[in-house]
Amino acid sequence: MSMHSGRERLVVIGGDAAGMSAASQARRLRGPDELEIVAFERGHFTSYSACGIPYWVGGDVDERDQLVARSPEEHRARAIDLRMRTEVTEIDVAGKRVRARDVDSGAESWTPYDRLVIGTGARPVRPDMPGADAPGVHGVQTLDDGQALLDTLARTGGRRAVVVGAGYIGVEMAEALINRGYQVTVVNRGSEPMSTLDPDMGRLVHEAMEGLGITMVNDTEVTKVLTGQDGRVRAVATEAAEYPADVVILGIGVRPETGLARAAGLPVGRHGGLLTDLAMRVRGHVDIWAGGDCVEVLNLVSGQEQYIPLGTHANKHGQVIGTNVGGGYATFPGVVGTAVSKVCDLEIARTGLREKDALRVGLQFETVTIESTSRAGYYPGANPMTVKMLAERRTGRLLGVQIVGREGAGKRVDIAAVALTANMTVEQMTALDLGYAPPFSPVWDPVLVAARKAATKVRDAR
Repeated sequence: MSMHSGRERLVVIGGDAAGMSAASQARRLRGPDELEIVAFERGHFTSYSACGIPYWVGGDVDERDQLVARSPEEHRARAIDLRMRTEVTEIDVAGKRVRARDVDSGAESWTPYDRLVIGTGARPVRPDMPGADAPGVHGVQTLDDGQALLDTLARTGGRRAVVVGAGYIGVEMAEALINRGYQVTVVNRGSEPMSTLDPDMGRLVHEAMEGLGITMVNDTEVTKVLTGQDGRVRAVATEAAEYPADVVILGIGVRPETGLARAAGLPVGRHGGLLTDLAMRVRGHVDIWAGGDCVEVLNLVSGQEQYIPLGTHANKHGQVIGTNVGGGYATFPGVVGTAVSKVCDLEIARTGLREKDALRVGLQFETVTIESTSRAGYYPGANPMTVKMLAERRTGRLLGVQIVGREGAGKRVDIAAVALTANMTVEQMTALDLGYAPPFSPVWDPVLVAARKAATKVRDAR
């Protein structure tokens, strides 16, 4: 027990998915008389869906507030002392306290803790080049960022947008801007968009994006952002060319926001994220937990730590942390690396390892790629889809699946995510009893067609 008033104090840094899930779950288990909870958030919003920002910008979601799961007032009503627009600037591990600064007034103060939760999230990678901070250049990590971008779009006369990067954020923002009637150019340093896929599957995304009227520029680095007389962005430049732009979106990924934690001497991994144990406790520290986009997670397929910033993991981390802080017991075993995305009507899905991931960890594998349809071929609305599958050589263990197709393709990856988690072989998968009727799938689901072909290939390779 601590010195202050006989009850424990939990301090939470970061008011989004991981931090506030942890606070809410701890509060469910322990009342205000047992556990005081103080949370700090440097922005204007709490518990929001960053994943929804591209759909709000694109007009699929009307109101910003629809993306807020729980407002500051709702958190405060549950006896969580939530301090908005307040940035934690230092963690004093030895003294068990944090220093926080009011963003508007600049006033600083120290707050002691018994237990600390770090949910500082991620920050967009800003390229180190001239003009990267010019007005009209936007990252889209927080609701504040989304609002700033919409304000820019409302003020900007021209309709030319350049998106730098072609990962999830890049392709989703390209769609959002196409929906708003912009001419969109995507500049990508990889050979194909979506580097989370193998290049042969990324190629399908590339072709589909060009089919939607998006200009794809691959194998190209942006070297500077050019500004006009008014100081606003007017173009982006590469070694070879200039692309005129009234607005520029940075979609080159995010890094864990671990500056505070590093300065406090907490352990970070090779991807820059905090390292935790299975209970989401920061390694080597009994009273500090961390979750969400600032931590590394165990990939169950490769057996190695990985950095995968996703809202699904953040919410699970928060649940686990809150349970443990609240006196219960929970663990987060790891992930298999599942993600889905879309650009207009093209659905993109992946789980498990890519070819290069498998090679890097020393796994040998067979790959198969099949084409099928989302429904029975004769049923109206049957859409083509391509499924690629990796199976371990000799054992036939499923290692990864990638799917690119039209409506009905993306969520099929969940079948593979379950199979990976259960350590199934492709042979075992062929016997899975999946739901079938012509409106839902062909008699052989596309994932099972791939599994059957992979099983044959593994057998023949022995």
